[in-house]
Order: sequence, then structure tokens, then C-alpha cells
Amino acid sequence: MNFDTLVPGKAGLAGIDADALLVVVVGSKAPAALEGPLAAPLAEASSAGDFSFKAGGLLYAHRVAGVKARRSAYAWAADTSPKALRKAVAAGVALLKGGGTQHLAVAIAGAAAPPDAAAAQALVLAVHEATYVYRATKPSAPAASKLARVTLVCASKAEEAALAAGLAGGEAVAAGVALARELANRPANHCTPAYLAEQAEKLGKSHGLKVEVLDRKDCEKLGMGAFLAVAQGSEQPPKFIVARWNGAAKGEPPLVLVGKGITFDTGGISIKPAAEMDEMKFDMGGAASVLGTLRAVAQAKAPLNVVGLIPACENMPSGRAVKPGDVVKSLSGQTIEILNTDAEGRLILCDALTYAERLAPKAVVDIATLTGACVIALGHHRSGLFSADDALAAELQAAGDAALDPAWRMPLDDEYDEALKSNFADMANVGPRAGGAITAAMFLKRFTAKLRWAHLDVAGTAWRSGHNKGATGRPVALLSQWILGQQKAAPTGAGAGASPSPRRGKKGR
Repeated sequence: MNFDTLVPGKAGLAGIDADALLVVVVGSKAPAALEGPLAAPLAEASSAGDFSFKAGGLLYAHRVAGVKARRSAYAWAADTSPKALRKAVAAGVALLKGGGTQHLAVAIAGAAAPPDAAAAQALVLAVHEATYVYRATKPSAPAASKLARVTLVCASKAEEAALAAGLAGGEAVAAGVALARELANRPANHCTPAYLAEQAEKLGKSHGLKVEVLDRKDCEKLGMGAFLAVAQGSEQPPKFIVARWNGAAKGEPPLVLVGKGITFDTGGISIKPAAEMDEMKFDMGGAASVLGTLRAVAQAKAPLNVVGLIPACENMPSGRAVKPGDVVKSLSGQTIEILNTDAEGRLILCDALTYAERLAPKAVVDIATLTGACVIALGHHRSGLFSADDALAAELQAAGDAALDPAWRMPLDDEYDEALKSNFADMANVGPRAGGAITAAMFLKRFTAKLRWAHLDVAGTAWRSGHNKGATGRPVALLSQWILGQQKAAPTGAGAGASPSPRRGKKGR
């Protein structure tokens, strides 16, 4: 889909040559500046009670006299903030994406202040969200929308330049979100660890990433005992994926993203309840978000070095599977008593965090659908954010707010670490049920003494359940905002408790 800008000619909005025109109406009354042909349907609908200047205000009109676009729609927005515009545009596109609409023009009327680049980026994400349909394994899925071009109407050439930059940024992030959604939505018999590795290599070839895939023997040589313990119960071979975007000088310390890549999580011997276990195909949402973010960073040609680390495997019960009470040795040399095999995400992440040390990173952020406890704490709106580094936590929280992909900082008090004591190893992999999201983060913290580190628990935000079941692509927008927001300060480069049980399950560590 292509996005561009347009300053209308003498005929104004009514003269724009597009298949459909979406007017975002801002404020509590009909905009005085809205031209005659377009003002009439809005005024009539408002008088008849068919359009209200408040949340949910939406109107469709076909072949409005004097308007060149065949289809016209009106959607209400409180203001021109990215959040308000994203809601309004999503609602309007839902009305217009079907039928024969190939070219959509979007205009904003009644705004006290013009939209900015952030609002333009939000518009792109709204359009992509409204038109996304998963069809990889569903031949009967609805036909793809014919919408191929979206034009944002600008008031002046000066405004046009700023909004064009926002649209370009939005396209990069939207492409990353789409990739993450596609990977996470694939069923586990399709999206195996090997498939994730193949997709990383494919991304490397198409977008200039350097990709290395370590197999079981490589991981054994390194000493990744925690990662391999989780993988040993599955017939699917584990893969440890290292993907590099080299956008800065070779010696410039990279930003490192670590994504949990459990392509299916049964819970292992500590097996999950059957209800909604199918949703555990989404347990690689962290890995998907890492690849999606790298896609966005590469498309934006960010002058930064970014590395994605993805430990990928299945967590399955079998005669070879790790058992409750087993003790394993991590890459760091620390030993772990595995009290609950369903707390597997932290086991694969801890070895990846230790591996990250060799990259001498500027900062490391791990992303994982880690605990049902985080869903209980924060629901499905905000991701959980954990970090002992106040500055890094503030950067990530601000990036999430700006990208409309919000997170909320959770505590890491030393007292929570007491819950991980073990009589038989350096630590246990779980504590008691209470504070499960925090003790999971405290477990990871034990492997980050040499790192500037943050942890994002996206168990409540990486996918939706119910009628609209599917991956969201979060937190690609947050991560992209954080990374791309640092490029101004970067030197010019030389190169381009347990993973969440199903929603009604009895666990929630």
C-alpha cells in the first residue's frame, strides 16, 4: 500500500480525484471551513440524529452532489492527537475498505492545530490495522481489500513536508507490525523454530541484515544448558538466531533485542489446562516482535547497530523432557532448579542474555510473553516494563506512550529475589504465585549484572483472544519508536511465573 500527501487545488476537497474521501471531523460541531458540497450531508445527518460529534460519530454518503469522489465518509475525532486520529481513521477505513475503493483521500476538518508527523504515522498504522486479514492457512478468508493508495490532504506545502516524513516512518513501523503478526498467527505446525530461522534469513537477504543461526550442537558447545533443557522434550530442533542490522560504524555498540521464541508451549511436564492451549502458538510473540522491529529499522535505514537474539524451541512433554526438580547449568555458569517446567521462557532468555554480553551492547531489552501474572496485574492495554535503570525505563515508557503502544513500569525491589532461593541450585526458576511477573523479572535480572537491561512482559498485549483472536504485533511500535528515536544522537554509520497459561487456565505465575 502506498501513502502520499496532497495540497488540494482551487476546487478544494470536493475536487480531489480519489475513489473515496474520508473527512475526519474534529470538535463539537460541524467545521465552518468545510466546503458546501461536503457540509450538506454532515449537517443533514447531524440534524436527523444520524451523526453525533462525539466518540463513535460515523457517517457514509454515496455520490454526494458536487463531490468528485464517489464515496464520502465522516468520522469524528476529539482533536488531532495521534490517538484520536488513529481511532477516527480506523473507523472510517472500516467503512470504505470494501467494494471498489482503491484510492482513499483523508482530510482533517475543524482542527485548531494541524496534525504533526506523529499523527501521520498513526494514520498509517490505523489503515494497516483496519485492512489486515490473516489468510496464510485460510483459503476461505475474505478477499483482500483493493485499497492500494492513501493520500493525506495537507493545508500547505510546509505542512506537506512534515506529514510526508511521518507517513514514511509509519510505513516502516507498519511493515514491521505486519511481519510480527503474520509470524505469530501461523499455527505451530507451520511456524516451527526452523521456520523462524528461515524467515530471519529471508529478512536478512531482503533488507540487508547479517543473520547467523546456531543449531543444537553450537549451543551445546557454548554451554547453553538452560535453553537446551527446555528444547530437549521436542522433536523440533532448537535454533538460536542472531540477526544484525549494521547501520553504524563497526565499533559502535549495538542495541540488543532478545525475543522469547517458544513456538508452542504445552507447559512441558507441568502441563497446561486444555482450554485455550491453542493460543500458546503465540508464545513466540517476543521473537516475532524482534524480527518485526528489525524489519522496521532496516526499512528506515537507521544509522545504528541493532542486534536481535532469538532462542527458539518448543516446550513439550516426552520421555526426554526436563522434569520438575531437575537442575541445569546456564551459560552464565549459574545452576537452576526447575520447579515448574511451564516457567520455561525465563530459562531460554537467561542464556540469551548471557550471550548478549559478548556483543558489548549499549542496552539490552528482552521481550517475552512471560507470565499470566502480568495479565492479571495490567490486563491487555499496557505491557509490563521492568528495569533497574531509571533512564532506560523512562526512555521505553516514553516511546510506548508516543507510539500508542504503552507499557507500565513494575517494581524490582531486592526483597522479591528471596522467592527464588533453592536448596539444590543457585536459584529456582519460580517463586510463589503472588507477584509472579515480578519474580520472573527478578530471575532474569540475575543474568544482567554486566548489562544495561530492561524486560517487557507482553503476555497481555501480544495477542487477542475471543472472536477477534489473533496477534497484535506489539510491541514493535514501542521498540521501533525507542530505537529510531535515538538516531539523532548516534554517529553517522558506515553501513546502510511461567509463560501465560491460556486465559481461563488455572495457572498465572
